[in-house]
Amino acid sequence: MNIILFDEPAVRANLLPFTYTRPVAEIRCGILTIREKWERLLPATYSWLTAGYLSGKFLQQQAGMNLYVNGCVLPDKTLVDAIKSLKTNQILVYDDLPVAFYGNVLSWQELDLPGRLGSYEKWPFSHEIKAVRQPYDIFVLNGAAVRSDFQLLTEGRKSAVIDDPHTVVYGAEHVFVEEGAVIRASVLSAEEGVLYIGAKAVVSEGTVIRSGPGGTAICDNATVNPAARILGDTTVGPFCKVGGEIHNSVMFGYSNKAHDGFMGNTVVGEWCNFGADSNTSNLKNDYKKVKVWNYAAGRFLDTGLQFCGLMMGDHSKCGINSMLNAGTVVGVSANIHGSGYPRAFVPSFSNGGPQGFSTYPLRTALRVAGIVYGRRNKTFDEVDSDILEYIFEVTKKYRPA
Repeated sequence: MNIILFDEPAVRANLLPFTYTRPVAEIRCGILTIREKWERLLPATYSWLTAGYLSGKFLQQQAGMNLYVNGCVLPDKTLVDAIKSLKTNQILVYDDLPVAFYGNVLSWQELDLPGRLGSYEKWPFSHEIKAVRQPYDIFVLNGAAVRSDFQLLTEGRKSAVIDDPHTVVYGAEHVFVEEGAVIRASVLSAEEGVLYIGAKAVVSEGTVIRSGPGGTAICDNATVNPAARILGDTTVGPFCKVGGEIHNSVMFGYSNKAHDGFMGNTVVGEWCNFGADSNTSNLKNDYKKVKVWNYAAGRFLDTGLQFCGLMMGDHSKCGINSMLNAGTVVGVSANIHGSGYPRAFVPSFSNGGPQGFSTYPLRTALRVAGIVYGRRNKTFDEVDSDILEYIFEVTKKYRPA
């Protein structure tokens, strides 16, 4: 079976800034990315149908018959069974969300939903579907997604033994540790939910990790620094380094919040860095619902959430003692510094802080990205550079002239 994970245009727009640099299916929610979940539940050859400027990195691979699956949908076994029964002239839908269909779509522009798919017979899916359609959905759904991924990854397997005599484990039956993980003098509490520690992850002395009602995950090769507090329904993505207090947040991968400071109800992309004692607020003083910038609408929209922190796109950084208000949205390759609170929407390639912003030069951003990749033994190539150059141009309208 050849499966192509497609970006629905409206969803893709709502999920900016995270979809500036990746297809929707490459978003991490839980332990795994959305694509990785599909690969485990429905083995096949996978590729992407996404915006043209990303296609050099995320290629579409077509076959004679292709199954297109909406990249924002979090799969489960019931949904997979329904897709297996799908006919060639049918489209599986959940409310107003197109879920899956067979066909041949040559370019992302052809996904003129519902026009492009109007000829299909709609087959309503009656069970609840969880989907990532707004940036804050990522942390809202994360606890349940960790629990679901935990079952996928650990079913029929035995956890590695925690052989450190100074580590205390509560709810050991809900804790799974991959081989090669190092855990020293820590407290692991999984009485409410599940707790996953990935391969070659390091959990340092004095750390407290709590599962929350759903689950918490420290992914492969992540490092938790001494005396950190990683609390409910959090994902620390691969190769991230974290410290301080983190609650109900998702870090995609290769990002650092290594020092003290609070992060709550927050989503952080890849290759980001937080200076020492940076803090993200997740609650307004007047207890009103939090509003966030929505790229599709071009204005701030109500999330309906009382707790909502920071949404930070790839390659963005903030200096020491940065303070970020509830609902702050930071684009790609922004550089934040200075005392006080910056504005609640920081456009991509912005440089500055509460005192104001100027344009962060593209050449500087590309140079820094190359250095950061090299520190993790990865290569920042021409394809990556072209993507950032495109984002720089398309986001000019948001920056001061």
